Amino acid sequence: MIDVNKIAHLARLKISESEVSTYQKQMNDILQYFEQISAVDTKGIEPMVTPSEIELVFRDDNKEECQSVEQALQNAPERMGNLFKVPPVV
Repeated sequence: MIDVNKIAHLARLKISESEVSTYQKQMNDILQYFEQISAVDTKGIEPMVTPSEIELVFRDDNKEECQSVEQALQNAPERMGNLFKVPPVV
């Protein structure tokens, strides 16, 4: 049996007594699903990372010229020296 109150305490959650019984049933149902899954015979089946084949596609690592500071800041609404000026965030 899962101790819902202990889990709520560890998660710093305040739950009512009615919620305790609801969560208790839901968590027990989840554990029963895991028991069903663990009962499936998977001998001889290769582990998978994803259910479909994925081919990694990488771009070539080519050296490119970077923009100058002036080019990067030419459309900036406001600037302070060589930086973008933005409103303060509190």
